[in-house]
Amino acid sequence: MDRSSAGISDKYARSGNDYNQPNGHAASRRGRYRQATVRQWDNTPRTTPGRNKFYHSSAAGPSQYLLRRSVNPAQNFHALIKPEIMAGLVSKSDRFGHRYDGRDHGLYASTIKKYTSASKRPLNRAEQSQLMRLLQNFTATRSWNWRSLTTTLHSFTSAGVFTLHKPIDERVQFTQAALLSTLLDAIIFNCNQKPEASDIGAQEIANLLWAMAKLMDNGQELTPGLNEAVVVLLPHVNAHKDQFIPQHIANLLWAMAKLVDNGQERTPGLNEAVAALLPLVKAQKNQLNAQGIANLMWAFSKS
Repeated sequence: MDRSSAGISDKYARSGNDYNQPNGHAASRRGRYRQATVRQWDNTPRTTPGRNKFYHSSAAGPSQYLLRRSVNPAQNFHALIKPEIMAGLVSKSDRFGHRYDGRDHGLYASTIKKYTSASKRPLNRAEQSQLMRLLQNFTATRSWNWRSLTTTLHSFTSAGVFTLHKPIDERVQFTQAALLSTLLDAIIFNCNQKPEASDIGAQEIANLLWAMAKLMDNGQELTPGLNEAVVVLLPHVNAHKDQFIPQHIANLLWAMAKLVDNGQERTPGLNEAVAALLPLVKAQKNQLNAQGIANLMWAFSKS
């Protein structure tokens, strides 16, 4: 059952055309939880209503050319871990500063997910180790938008970037912890913003909670940062319940059951989120596919 859950909520990782948000803003601070053990996009849009940011396109360099290419089964993994890719991402973040919303970072994470999807397997231990050397400077910041945060965490988790292989490589584990720290810090910060200042949607909520549950399923510990990210995300489930489609509902209930199964406390917030979703299961039961039914049955077996 758990194996089948690996492909849920894949919208952002699969479609670069969905990922065409212009850059917003980003501060250059790192996360607070350092103790944790841890197809192309459309360049046409330049502004987003509600965002007072303006995105300036720059000439496409080698790394941007790579990010725009489709990844196929014959993709050479080494083409995805060239140093100039990370240099380009760091340069973009530094250049646009508080106006950078993490779009290129999210798109790069999506290319890793596309590589593993085409390979029909997650990253193996050697690939993960090579990628981690590149990701040492891959830093999420607090004002990345929800699309970038969701795409990055979901894609890397799905691809096996955060999987803890045994015996544990301490260097890999350190890089995983540092990257997770900055992602979780940004998620927590954005979750705590006033509703009118947040652009989080149903897809982001479902994908983020799935990714957090899968992190623990892949060996990550329930660190204070991960625990807090789950806690502050849960109220958004009830707030957006009318927007969830059957796949979201099945994925969310699977994720919450998986979190509890791996040590997450069954808090009032979690119980409220589950209670908000249960009536939707009955209302949308005829729209569930086999994957959704399997996820729901597993979740109910754990309740």
